[in-house]
Amino acid sequence: MRRAARVARPLLPRFGGGEMAEPGPGDKEGAASPAPKKRRLAAGERYVPPPRKRSAGVSFGAAHFAETSYYFEGGLRKVRPYYFDFCTYCKGRWVGRSLLHVFSTEFRAQPLAYYRAAARAGRLHLNEEPISDLDIVLKNNDFLRNTVHRHEPPVTAQPIQILVEDDEVVVVDKPSSLPVHPCGRFRHNTVIFILGKEHDLKELHTIHRLDRMTSGVLMFAKTAEVSKRIDEQVRERQLEKEYVCRVVGEFPEHEVVCEEPILVVSYKVGVCRVDPKWKFCKTIFQRLSYNGKTSVVKCLPRTGRTHQIRVHLQYLGHPIVNDPIYNMEAWGPDRGKGGKIDKTDEELLKALVEEHRSKQSLDILGISEEDLNSSAENKDCGNVSDCIKPAQADPINENCPAEGTKDPGRNDIAACPLNSDTNLETLEKNKELDSCENQDGQTGENSSEEKDPLCVECKITRRDPSPKELVMYLHALRYKGAEFEYCSKMPEWAMEDWEE
Repeated sequence: MRRAARVARPLLPRFGGGEMAEPGPGDKEGAASPAPKKRRLAAGERYVPPPRKRSAGVSFGAAHFAETSYYFEGGLRKVRPYYFDFCTYCKGRWVGRSLLHVFSTEFRAQPLAYYRAAARAGRLHLNEEPISDLDIVLKNNDFLRNTVHRHEPPVTAQPIQILVEDDEVVVVDKPSSLPVHPCGRFRHNTVIFILGKEHDLKELHTIHRLDRMTSGVLMFAKTAEVSKRIDEQVRERQLEKEYVCRVVGEFPEHEVVCEEPILVVSYKVGVCRVDPKWKFCKTIFQRLSYNGKTSVVKCLPRTGRTHQIRVHLQYLGHPIVNDPIYNMEAWGPDRGKGGKIDKTDEELLKALVEEHRSKQSLDILGISEEDLNSSAENKDCGNVSDCIKPAQADPINENCPAEGTKDPGRNDIAACPLNSDTNLETLEKNKELDSCENQDGQTGENSSEEKDPLCVECKITRRDPSPKELVMYLHALRYKGAEFEYCSKMPEWAMEDWEE
């Protein structure tokens, strides 16, 4: 029986990596912990290896960075599609259930025919052994690996500017549209991966985070000790943060303090709203300029809740000009001013999604049609905020649409619904033909790439966002601690004489 720790293929960071050392011929007895004795198995009983040890420290390294490469097109940074292993240990609720049942109830973005075809193609592994029988009953500590053809949304091609680098920290000016670290559909199109791949800055420790659409000062520690020291300042609220934004209308000239508590409506879509029963928040606002239509406002958050500045500005009736969530018609005629919404959370989420779907801009939210269809099928959820979980909670499913889905923002080239083994077998047989079509029918740096026969995403052409759509007028201008102060330049859109 092969041990999972010997597999060299990269795993998801949360599972760690590295091989477990085996004692050599010269090792003394007792120098290493003896291997646990295997329990004698009953007739027909399946052996499950013990869970591997997790590696301490930062998980991303050269093997992860080498999974794929970038190319640039139309002002966008794009990732070449690549094969990726989603890995997970058996959840407690899965024990005693068949793998087929788990796929049918928890990973519904693909029909069961997809998983059968994936098993035939050798893409599903249980305890590092290929799975041929999806009726196998899962046991505690079972280790599941699913290999998928992964596509990432594009981000801005604007480079990451290094503001400071010394022995302790790396401080950058993050462009809008880039997530800080891998999450959801993003992995290589993140700050952590770009710094590792293009600046050889590895094993960085995240000190704080910025929303994907927020630009500005972002700090990383080079050691765990530095990270811990600065993190203590963050927890003790000794870190001063200053943001700048451009908002709708004439913001009051006097200082405005907003202390409305904030509730997270959906982690998946990334939507929050004011709710008096939730956690205390405080933001201080000061107007810097007004051009007759919009105002530039300095924001001083005293707490660090999700989307705090954006939600407080919406509540005050001055949402950020191009905020893709909090300045949308879905919130109603007042756009959420004063907390007035007149919709349930479920209705609000549906309205936001439909508004972006009609504009062919779901990628701006960092979600896809596949994510939505997978969530909508979960009959056990009481509401949308329960149904739509963070993407990393779904280690198996991420790429292929559910049966019969159709995004108005894309053109189906040859995408047959994956609703039968026959269709999947046809896809497998057409692999060579698809590759030829891809080479002859497209232009650009990505044209020579081969399509994957099981990946519906390969057969879809999506509308790319424009670089302008990937900018939101909210910028982290300054971070100041007990022993440091880091600033970036004022963004162009925050200048007093700037015009849209």
